[in-house]
Amino acid sequence: MKKLTNREEEIMEIFWRKDSMFIKDVIERLDDPKPHYNTISTIVRALEEKGFIGHEQFGNTYRYFAVISREEFSKNSIKNLVKKYFDTSYTSVVSMFVEEHEISTEEIQELIHQVKSRKNKENE
Repeated sequence: MKKLTNREEEIMEIFWRKDSMFIKDVIERLDDPKPHYNTISTIVRALEEKGFIGHEQFGNTYRYFAVISREEFSKNSIKNLVKKYFDTSYTSVVSMFVEEHEISTEEIQELIHQVKSRKNKENE
């Protein structure tokens, strides 16, 4: 999955909150000062080229919609982060959180419980 710029991610957040929109609808949901129509149109077309957005045509205009869910994007982003910064080691990620006091013993025990539950379901 391709990476997104901060602005592209901001626009995707808008699409994930609302099913489908025209460019003018996207602009309305952005903070002031509002960007120019052509700027947002260019970003949306780039998101479409990257496979994040699709469209349906209504006469001379297009209504755009997300084709990748926020959850799918989040999962892939985390996988890429772990691969890039932790050599694909999820143990290293959890270890970092332990060292930084960002995760409690109870949370680790809950993770262990989830792993054991998943393994039990797989063995059934």
